[in-house]
Amino acid sequence: MNREEIKELLSNVKNGTTSEEEALKVIEDMPYRDLNYAKIDYHRGVRVGYPEVIYAEGKDIEHLKGIVKDMLDRDSNILVTRVNEEAYKAICEVTDKVVYNKIGRICIVNPKETKKIGKIAVITGGTADIPVAEEAATTCEVFGNNVERIYDVGVAGIHRLLSKIDIIREAKVVIAIAGMEGALPSVVAGLVDVPVIAVPTSIGYGANFGG
Repeated sequence: MNREEIKELLSNVKNGTTSEEEALKVIEDMPYRDLNYAKIDYHRGVRVGYPEVIYAEGKDIEHLKGIVKDMLDRDSNILVTRVNEEAYKAICEVTDKVVYNKIGRICIVNPKETKKIGKIAVITGGTADIPVAEEAATTCEVFGNNVERIYDVGVAGIHRLLSKIDIIREAKVVIAIAGMEGALPSVVAGLVDVPVIAVPTSIGYGANFGG
């Protein structure tokens, strides 16, 4: 739960739409729920403003399903990253409320509308960088941001980047994702007056040391 959800719960208890027993059931396992194989941090949304994200890669399938089910029982908006086909099918056994971004290997479970507070531009040097970009873009959207996706604008053809610069300058933050020699973030940083987050990838060849 985040701060707004807790305020809403308290308000519902006050006006009688939620009983004290129902409210107690919601908060009884705060700050975390112990499943033996996982300790789910339900207090994270209160502390930092957004809930715990499930990292699927490397997790036992049954453990993954158990974590999703427990979070779903609390009506959480769940974000699951590094989701392959096997993990996606396992999540679908728990619920049909799943939005799967196959390219970005990321799932939104029990998706809810979130208030959008700003715009982030997610840009890539090449088409092969898009999987990393889609993971970043979906995460930004779930956490309440509008996202402008601008792909394949690497500096080898800088006219492609410059043709989109007005759109990029409308963003409050730019996430620049590039492999090869990773020149894109530094070029973008010289063209905008907002924070630029540089994300190297292992795409391509050269001296990028695997991203």
